[in-house]
Amino acid sequence: MKTIEIERKFLILPEHRAELAKEKGIYLRQGYLSTDPSKTIRIRIKADQAFLTVKGLTSGISRTEIETNISVSSAEALFDAFIVNEIQKIRRNIEVNGKCWEVDEFLGKHQGLWIAEIELEKVDEKFTLPAWIGREVSAEKEYFNSYLSEHGLNGIALV
Repeated sequence: MKTIEIERKFLILPEHRAELAKEKGIYLRQGYLSTDPSKTIRIRIKADQAFLTVKGLTSGISRTEIETNISVSSAEALFDAFIVNEIQKIRRNIEVNGKCWEVDEFLGKHQGLWIAEIELEKVDEKFTLPAWIGREVSAEKEYFNSYLSEHGLNGIALV
């Protein structure tokens, strides 16, 4: 299904990470068939589900997103045959004032990076920032998962 994704991203303040880590999370593994900013193509395995997602060029905090379910066995085959760089993380969904924040604790070569994302209905939507939110990185390509999968942390700020 084609949708417009409107998303803002923020770093998590280090002093709140242990507290957030107590929340139940789910392990995600994702890799990229294309990291071209105009057409990012991602495979994600999330427990017993898998998805193929195509995202268009980001304009501000919006972009086109088309996502479809695929079998886990197909996703694993794509990983085995085509994925060179991947992201592994624990995602925790935390509700704050009626909005769901996706808090990602990155693993492996991205260990130490924590990012919170909030999806919005409109670009200028107002929302409350939780106490654990740090600097906004929505417009910084170095914090896009597709970029991280290729380049790792490479000196980016973790706070």
